[in-house]
Amino acid sequence: MNFSTLRTRRTTVVVALAAATALTLTACAGSDAAAGSSEGTPDDPIRIGVVNTADQYWTDFTEAADDEDISVELVNFSDYQLPNQGLSDGDLDLNQFQHLQFLAGYNVASGSDLAPIGATAVYPLALYSTAHDSVEDVPDGGEVAIPNDETNQARALLVLQEAGLLTLKDGGSSVSTPADVIADKSKVTVTPVDAAQTALALADVDASIINNDFVGKAGLTEDDAIFSDDPDSDAAKPYINVWVARAEDKDDPAYQKLIDIFHTEKIEQGVLDASGGTGVIKDNSADELQEVLDGIETDLEGAK
Repeated sequence: MNFSTLRTRRTTVVVALAAATALTLTACAGSDAAAGSSEGTPDDPIRIGVVNTADQYWTDFTEAADDEDISVELVNFSDYQLPNQGLSDGDLDLNQFQHLQFLAGYNVASGSDLAPIGATAVYPLALYSTAHDSVEDVPDGGEVAIPNDETNQARALLVLQEAGLLTLKDGGSSVSTPADVIADKSKVTVTPVDAAQTALALADVDASIINNDFVGKAGLTEDDAIFSDDPDSDAAKPYINVWVARAEDKDDPAYQKLIDIFHTEKIEQGVLDASGGTGVIKDNSADELQEVLDGIETDLEGAK
């Protein structure tokens, strides 16, 4: 992968593979760079952990940052567990790959206080069916397949509640489980399966909640969905994707400038293009994002 070199920009893409990278990240990113630096110079770039530098908008972003005399270094990860650890360890200055629910899980599990400093987008989660043309057609006692991983399972339950197909105890939350479904107030039952199997399950169930990653692979498009959650609802807030910094660096003006660059028209359009049109750009304030994060962390602590 090659990025154009513009004037004095030295944007470097480092491919971080598997757990071994956790031991070598400092060397890859430049061991002589001071952790937490926001200089953004060619000799001391701002290091950003991401998961797909192949997306065109990252090239556009680094070029736009260079135009503002800010040098950035993209550190590409194949393991979603590593960018937060790299940030906590000081090997990264920022990361941008996760939603608030994922960040909360990391903070609670590790005792960290990584902080959201800007929003990017939310990606609606949708309900699909090959047996029914609408939510109203799903019969009483119908069966719905949902992803079985903790993050997507809770969100799927909230989507089904929003669709009017089930009711969750206490209104549900981002840590809800199938045990929270109130059977006598629900129209359907749920069957948790591996996320990759939700599309295959369509042949055997009335409907499936299918992650965006598997919709295209199943020969489906967003237009085939019979219901999708509201990206502006309170239930969708835990799934807003965010820029993340260490808490002590959350007000760094250079980082805020990068967020402003991200929210320029060209970059936002690139994000939408990369999502196949499913993404919805969000621009929530850092204070609002932190409030949502605090609530999720409280729920997770209570669920221990």
